[in-house]
Amino acid sequence: MEGDSTTINITETPKERKGKAPLLAAPPASSSFKPVVQKAPKGGYKRGLAIFDVVLRLAGIAAALGAAIAMGSTDQTLPFFTQFFQFKAQFDDLPAFTFFVVANSITAAYLALSIPISIVCIVRPHLVAPRLILIFLDTVMVALTTAAAGGAASIVYLAHNGNSDANWPAICQQFNDFCQEVSGAVVASFLAVVVLMVLIVLSAFSL
Repeated sequence: MEGDSTTINITETPKERKGKAPLLAAPPASSSFKPVVQKAPKGGYKRGLAIFDVVLRLAGIAAALGAAIAMGSTDQTLPFFTQFFQFKAQFDDLPAFTFFVVANSITAAYLALSIPISIVCIVRPHLVAPRLILIFLDTVMVALTTAAAGGAASIVYLAHNGNSDANWPAICQQFNDFCQEVSGAVVASFLAVVVLMVLIVLSAFSL
């Protein structure tokens, strides 16, 4: 039978399918690994210096206020007196001691009022203007407190040692308590000066 045609279907087995690869295969996705580096927060050390600044200002308030109170409350009266004289020593007998009390009171008040500005530097450590203001005002307070402490220290030295050339006798042998109190006040004032100088250095480093 010549007119009949036979159709043969050839089916592929699963093994043959696995052996064939597509001519145009999609390129494998390149898995590029990018390490994530966490950056340190900017201004971290500046914020730490600003916190230390607040702590030092509190210490400066204690030193300056303690110096002013110690000097302002200094008073000693000797147990003996004559018909016309009573031997008494007060801080306001000497203008240098009066200036000392006023200057240290101003310094303590300034340090208390400057704490909000220092807190602004903690919140926004990159601001420059508040630090410049603190540097300028701290420098003024250093000059004022140093002048007061230096003047009072010279009087304390004369009270302890006297001056034979000027015929100024030492009075600390009689007014011992008075001299001890004013000496402690002078030391506290110089501590306030040191605190102010450290504050200036901190503000300069934080710019």
